[in-house]
Amino acid sequence: MKYITEIRSYHSEKRSAVTLGKFDGLHRGHQKLIDKIKEYASEDKEIGSVVCAFDMGKDSLLTGMERRNRLSGQVDTLVACPFTKELREMEAEAFIRQVLAETFHAAYIVVGTDFQFGHKKCGDVLMLEKYAKVYGYHLDVIEKERHEGQVISSTSVREALSAGDVELADTLLGYPYHISGRVEHGKRLGRTLGFPTMNVAPAAGKILPRFGVYVCSLQVGGKWFSGIGNIGVKPTVAKESRVLVEAFAFDFDEDVYGSEITVEFKAFVRPEQKFCSVEELKSQVDADICFGRRYFCKR
Repeated sequence: MKYITEIRSYHSEKRSAVTLGKFDGLHRGHQKLIDKIKEYASEDKEIGSVVCAFDMGKDSLLTGMERRNRLSGQVDTLVACPFTKELREMEAEAFIRQVLAETFHAAYIVVGTDFQFGHKKCGDVLMLEKYAKVYGYHLDVIEKERHEGQVISSTSVREALSAGDVELADTLLGYPYHISGRVEHGKRLGRTLGFPTMNVAPAAGKILPRFGVYVCSLQVGGKWFSGIGNIGVKPTVAKESRVLVEAFAFDFDEDVYGSEITVEFKAFVRPEQKFCSVEELKSQVDADICFGRRYFCKR
């Protein structure tokens, strides 16, 4: 997959099946759009599949690297570009002509029902349909994906994560929500208390689930382990308010400092809280570990 960070860097003489949008989270609704352009590209080898993802500069469900990894092998090109002043102020017909027709050579355009573009969002699916014959493309407008009657959106995923409902978030996304990063050196308090933990700092701008303890699956050294993890600031033992993911893998006790790990959140256990003593903290973590082991035994 080619990875490009601005539209003007896209150069291909092939015609394309292109889908455009924010693609924050790559949830099940987004996947419907991507599946359609993949279908067109598979039917005609002269058609390239292109995802054009606009970066709105806000906190994201996925980091840029996560989105890139998740789309790798699925499409021919990912254009992950900032939503610049130039794009915001471009007249809608100019966007169709310059971006869709002249740059992407679009044979197929696949968008959601609420897709808008151009200066003051004057362009919409009706305008795309109007100019389809003029610029020689076929337009597909894809209905929203729903879960239990409600539209799946990046906002609905964020709301589920904010409530700690990672099970719902995973259902909406179609894959487990996770945080990846390198294991940092800590105070080794967990090891002293009998549960050595791995500390990971979330990537800047990454949307986090509600602070608290979760049942987790952890990928360490290419292998998966069951465990528990805490998202938050560790108020009982930490003086600073730096947000970390602190994870403990059951039946694992190796030095992995500096290694890349992935923490997938399976179920909310309890909110983060400040304990009166380290002993009280240890007692609660022991109970959390028991809860986590029972959770995985049932599955």
